[in-house]
Amino acid sequence: MRVVTISATYGTAGSHIGPAVAAELGVPFVDRAIPSAVAQELGCTLEEALAHDDRAEHGLGRLLAGAMRLPTVTFGGVDMYVPGAMPLPPEEFVRRTERILQETARTRGGVFLGRAGAIVLADHPGALHVRLDAPSRRRVRQTATLAQVSEREARKVIEDSDRARTAYVRHFYRADPADPGLYHLVIDSTTIPVPACVDLIVTAAEALD
Repeated sequence: MRVVTISATYGTAGSHIGPAVAAELGVPFVDRAIPSAVAQELGCTLEEALAHDDRAEHGLGRLLAGAMRLPTVTFGGVDMYVPGAMPLPPEEFVRRTERILQETARTRGGVFLGRAGAIVLADHPGALHVRLDAPSRRRVRQTATLAQVSEREARKVIEDSDRARTAYVRHFYRADPADPGLYHLVIDSTTIPVPACVDLIVTAAEALD
């Protein structure tokens, strides 16, 4: 069963490329199902699980970065940045997310978007780890075009997202998600067309068999 992890900065079409790669490989695209599974395991609400999910609009990484504005700081007592009293610490949500990623990869395979998949599944046999990234100016332009917003608005969203996701990975894994050493492929999907990106990833994944 093939396993591909994709780390995608905002504006690099990860949510389009991921499902397309999964369809080509005949494996599930594993994204929105993860917080639902975490909520079911922990007996909490989906909203609580989403508050700790790095792919959610208001995920924990976004809250951490928004509160501190310094993604490089080592956060202590992260619970205080999550609104409302949480039944479990954020680390428990992250541990459950890791377990679900590992179990899904082992039993079903899949294309996994975000959630530090390249780190969590670093030792999974035959897994391909991909980073989608590009200079900020090209991501801003692409986001503004696709979302039909101003470049100023697009830049703010991208800066907040970059800060948040970097904070998430640095806090929980003491790693930099932009480190090319974590990945087999780093692709600029603002320059290379999406279908070509899909073909590159599928070819690389099949070559690892």
